[in-house]
This record gives sequence, C-alpha cells and structure tokens, in this order.
Amino acid sequence: MFRLSRPHRAWAVAAVAFVALVGAAGFRATPGVLMVPLQDEFGWSRATTSAAVSVNLVLYGLTAPFAAALMDRFGVRRVTAAALALVAAGSGLTVFMSASWQLVLCWGVLVGLGTGSMAMVFAATVAGRWFVRHRGLVVGVLTAGGAAGQLVFLPLLAWLVEVSGWRAASVTVAVAALAVVPLVVLVMRERPADVDLLPYGATVAEPDPPRTGDAARTALRALSGAWRTKAFWLLAGGFFICGASTNGLVGTHFIPAAHDHGMPETTAASLLALVGVFDIVGTVASGWFTDRLDSRVLLGWYYALRGLSLLVLPVLFADSAHPSMLVFVIFYGLDWVATVPPTIALTREVFGPSQGTIVFGWVFAAHQLGAAAAATGAGVLRTSFGSYTLAWWGAGVLCLFAAGMSMSIARAPSAPMKAPEVPEPSGAV
Repeated sequence: MFRLSRPHRAWAVAAVAFVALVGAAGFRATPGVLMVPLQDEFGWSRATTSAAVSVNLVLYGLTAPFAAALMDRFGVRRVTAAALALVAAGSGLTVFMSASWQLVLCWGVLVGLGTGSMAMVFAATVAGRWFVRHRGLVVGVLTAGGAAGQLVFLPLLAWLVEVSGWRAASVTVAVAALAVVPLVVLVMRERPADVDLLPYGATVAEPDPPRTGDAARTALRALSGAWRTKAFWLLAGGFFICGASTNGLVGTHFIPAAHDHGMPETTAASLLALVGVFDIVGTVASGWFTDRLDSRVLLGWYYALRGLSLLVLPVLFADSAHPSMLVFVIFYGLDWVATVPPTIALTREVFGPSQGTIVFGWVFAAHQLGAAAAATGAGVLRTSFGSYTLAWWGAGVLCLFAAGMSMSIARAPSAPMKAPEVPEPSGAV
C-alpha cells in the first residue's frame, strides 16, 4: 500500500519561524505609515519622528548578536516569545502617548528590542540548526518573511489609519504580535536532537557547540575575534550600506516622499508592499543561487543594480503609480534583501558554523546602524531642503561602493576564531 512519508520536523519549525519573521517585519514597517498622521496630530516634524525610527533601527541591530547568544543560552522559544511580548507592549502603549519621547520609548526602545530579537540571526539560527541540505534556500525563504511582513501589514495598516486613525493600527500590531506566541511555544524546538532527529539532509549528528552560560561575554568575544579580520570590515561595511539603502531610507521614507508628490498614503503603502512581493521571489532565488554560486559575485551584482535603481528614483515620483514607478518597484523589489543569503554564507565560510551566526549578528548590527543613519539623515535633509533627492542619490552612490567592497573579500580569508584543523593528505580534494 502506498504511504505518504511524514515531512521532516525541520519544515514545521521553519514555517513557524517564517510566521514570526513576517510579524517582525510588519511591526518594524509600521512607523512609515504613522509618520504623516503623527505630524498632523502632534505637529512632530519628520526629523523628530525619524529619530524614533533611528532608535528602533539601532536597537534592532545591536540586539541581534546578543539575541543569538541568548538563544543559545536560554533557547529559541523563550527568547522569541519574550520578544513578541515586548513588541506587543511597545505598540499597545503608543495609544496613550502625548510627547515625542514616549514615541522614542515605545516604538524606538521596546519595539526595537523585540524585533531585534527576531532579526535575521533568528533565521540564520533556525536554518543552521535544522538544515544541512537546502540551507541557503531556507535562509532565503525565511529572509523573504521580511518582505511578506510588509505585504501583509502595510496596506492594511495604511487603510486602518485612513479609516480609524493611527491608534487602531497600533492596537492591531499589538494583537498580531501576541497571536504568534502560542505558535512559537507549541511548535518550535531548539534542535533536531530534542525530538530524536538529525538536521534535514544530515547523515551524522553534529556536536552541539559548548555553552558558556554568559550570553553577553559570548557575543563580545565573537566581536573581539572578528574585528581583527579584513573580511569582517568588508562584510560589515557592505551591510551598513545595505541597511542605509533599504530599511533606513526606502522602508522609512518612501511613503512620506511619495506623499510629498501628491500620492495618497494607501497607494504608496501598496507600492512598498509590492516591493515586498517581488522581494519574496528575489530573496528565495538568491538563496538558491547562494547554494550554487560565489557569494562575492552575487553581492557585487546585487549592490550595483540597487545603486543604479536608486539614482533614477527621484525622477519617478508623481501623484499616481505610473508604469515607470512600477518598473522600479519590480526591479528594486527583486533586490531588496537578496543580499542576506550570500552574506550569511560568507560569514559562516570565514568564521565557521559555531561562531558564524553570532558574528553575523554583529554584521547585521552594522546593517541597522546604517539604516538608523539613513533614517535620521534623510529626515534632516527633507526638513532642511524640502526634498529627499540628495538622500536617494547618496544611497545610490554608496551602493556602488558596496559592490566593490563585496567583490574584494578574499576567497580564503584568515579566520582566527576557528579551531585548528588536521591537514588533509596531499592530493585530497
């Protein structure tokens, strides 16, 4: 009799991780929808609200390496559930705020810490522990959860703001964050060995890395070893520019920039969500390519194409979604976070599987520092000159520099944190 085999538990864990990442992306994207309504109600300038977004982005990035160590120390389930609770608290409390510092506390600090604990290191941790076969593809799919988060939340939140006000949007985010917690608790497990399985595609069990018991010391030790290598600075520098040209600039300021040209916020939010739709395709494809091609070459192409697209963006804004803007959305969307799978692969290649995830946390921190710098800088430029044009052009030029940096990463960089290996016999492949 024909019997269907049960799917490997790794796919269920990956599915729950995808849902959590979808939520985290939607929660992070919310301030872009709230920027104009908060200005209308409280009189807060773009520079003021951008400062709160910058705090969010900085903490989102700086939390990542410590979250990776905390997941190793306390477990993925506990850290992720606590992170979702922080997001719910931060979003829910905004309905009571009356001063700009409260926006910084809620959306900046609480939501920043919560979403930072479900950052891309979460995707790297799940893929690294549960998959051997298709690891790059899984990283691509999980990273695409960020795009799906925008797809699900932005048009809905923009509609809620228009129909019921920004407070209804904040409450929706809080409820959505709490709704994910039961899924994490019921389905997520720390490692395949916990359910008597090998990682998907593995033939032998890999020994668990030693646990130090001190998450902060583990994260700082990883940074101490990494920053002595040229490869780390090239990876971190490229990812700094990546964050500046995506989350910090486009993710934060695309909607208000489109609004400046007379485009309705719901239309602009739908365009940004469409970027997310095509990013799902681009990032999953990037994961597939990462399993097969040189990650340095992939990053070089991704950054160069992104830079060229940003250089032409200022002339595309209008009061409606014309065909040229749709072409930009498709092209830029395919590239949005396609950089993540090859960057994770390069970090593991340089620093090894045990330290690579934590080191990627620091590389990702650079990504968010770049995002924070761009979020604040673009807001200041808009306030000072009444236009975002210089911000778009500056980001485009920086992306071209990032392409060169990525291509210059050595194929066999030194990795001082790796344990010594026994030399292979002459002629080994």
